[in-house]
Amino acid sequence: MSKQEDSPQEPQTRCQHLDFSQAMLRTNRGTVGGFFLAGRDVAWWPMGASLFASNIGSGHFVGLAGTGAASGIATAAFEWNALLLLLVLGWFFVPIYIKAGMMTMPEYLKKRFGGKRLQIYLSVLSLFICVALRISSDIFSGAIFIKLALGLDLYLAIFILLAITAIYTITGGLASVIYTDTLQTIIMLIGSFILMGFAFAEVGGYESFTEKYMKAIPTVVEGDNLTISPRCYTPQADSFHIFRDAVTGDIPWPGTIFGMTIVAVWYWCTDQVIVQRCLSGKNMSHVKAACIMCGYLKLLPMFLMVMPGMVSRILYTDKVACVVPSECMKYCGTEVSCSNYAYPTLVLELMPDGLRGLMLSVMLASLMSSLTSIFNSASTLFTMDLYTKIRKQASERELLIAGRLFIILLIVISIMWVPLVQLSQNGQLFHYIESISSYLGPPIAAVFLLAIFYKRVNEQGAFWGLIIGLVVGLVRMIAEFAYGTGNCSTASNCPKIICGVHYLYFAIILFFMSILVVLAVSLVTKPIPDVHLYRLCWSLRNSTEERIDLDAEEKRQEEVDDGVEEDYPEKPHGCFRKAFALFCGLQNKGPQLTKEEEAALEKRLTDTSEKPLWRTVVNINAILLLAVAVFLHGYFA
Repeated sequence: MSKQEDSPQEPQTRCQHLDFSQAMLRTNRGTVGGFFLAGRDVAWWPMGASLFASNIGSGHFVGLAGTGAASGIATAAFEWNALLLLLVLGWFFVPIYIKAGMMTMPEYLKKRFGGKRLQIYLSVLSLFICVALRISSDIFSGAIFIKLALGLDLYLAIFILLAITAIYTITGGLASVIYTDTLQTIIMLIGSFILMGFAFAEVGGYESFTEKYMKAIPTVVEGDNLTISPRCYTPQADSFHIFRDAVTGDIPWPGTIFGMTIVAVWYWCTDQVIVQRCLSGKNMSHVKAACIMCGYLKLLPMFLMVMPGMVSRILYTDKVACVVPSECMKYCGTEVSCSNYAYPTLVLELMPDGLRGLMLSVMLASLMSSLTSIFNSASTLFTMDLYTKIRKQASERELLIAGRLFIILLIVISIMWVPLVQLSQNGQLFHYIESISSYLGPPIAAVFLLAIFYKRVNEQGAFWGLIIGLVVGLVRMIAEFAYGTGNCSTASNCPKIICGVHYLYFAIILFFMSILVVLAVSLVTKPIPDVHLYRLCWSLRNSTEERIDLDAEEKRQEEVDDGVEEDYPEKPHGCFRKAFALFCGLQNKGPQLTKEEEAALEKRLTDTSEKPLWRTVVNINAILLLAVAVFLHGYFA
């Protein structure tokens, strides 16, 4: 559409549009930056709540409680491990990401290393992880609860949930997701605290809880012509310890300290869902405060999810702790284990009618908040890193529509993945989540750590480190899917050389293998000159020199080829067209910025400065959070 001269009323119309944007969460979802980054104007408290809610989905309620019921408190270490990594994210990673002026994690790799293959590789892998790990496990866990509570068919419940979730993600963008997350976090915490109170009251307090859990053995332990070992149905002797035997423990202590930390670097510091929230912050002090707030909230899952899951085993032992396949089939429709039903059963059996409705809303809130975050971030990855490669001259209107349509495709693929989640890792959802993370995450963590803290690393090293790491991780993952992970009644036929190493030890091996490949290839190939690395790695983070992008020539060529005006339609006529424009965020564009205004906006978006007072406040709070983390690990060690 060719540009026309402004009519006398147009300035007033534009002012009204800008005022409306300010009122509606200070973001314009009709632009890519507004839809995907909420205009970079979000305060610390909704950002911290959104970080927590994006991480804590229904998979945590079901998975943490289920693994707690099966083996005790050690699984809470996965949650507490985040306290340290959230500080690493806020203090070390986010400043580099903001200075780089990037919107997605693959975009950072493109700026840091140049070329297209790293950006495309990470985009595709991240989307696969969204399906295999996040969406499918959240759908599965949410559906368990809906199935028990409402008696609906599993896939009908999934369809209704996803329809509601997708509609407000597609129409709203990141701002609506963040502020919805804030409300849902409050609902989650209130409902969970109430259930925890009921659970501990029912078992007679903490002391009684620790005694009764160790005696929670199902009555049927033989049958189906199987010889079941007592260790399968007897609570572990170390059920109330976080650090467990390095060889025989189900979550060995070296894996807890090192393996979990490596996986957490990948999740908390390089994952699109998490980082995207931090990039939406007003300034660095708000980002750091959000990380601290999320860290304190991450202390709660031990008491709100893991321990209530253990209480569920005490109260409903035959169902939650079943080991005979025919018994499990009777209680929950799967032969492997019913531990995933620990939390939903507790809600439905223990809560009064009115509060049961509140807890149903808690589960729905956690499911939807997690899914909305993933949908928004996945569509960002697809739109900004893949679709723009296919359609180089795509208008902003086309990008917004493509991002929303991609969400629908993602949902369909994820539903098809659900059956794999149900059978893996002895039916324990949280072990499934962490094992897949351990097979796919360490190479990414290795490359991002080296990219930020060692400027000698180049594109060839990063690419081959990622590829070899991915191949090794996929060999392990595919072998487990093919042979099965086994359970107490049936051993896995997977070769010991592939599946014999605990997944957390495998994460450590894979991480250091990837680092060695990255360093070896980088050191025998040409380094990247500093002129291309200003503000992209830690040693050059404060440089004021002008950076020349590695793909500057390619960008110039694209600008020459582009010569196309953005197509922003006039106000649509007719009810259908208005509804379509509202759904896709196709608003009229605001006033064109001058070059000076564009430069000022870019400076604001890449500014990492802090006021001394608030920098001191967040630093003190970070030290306090670390002290709390050390105390809790020591107390429950």
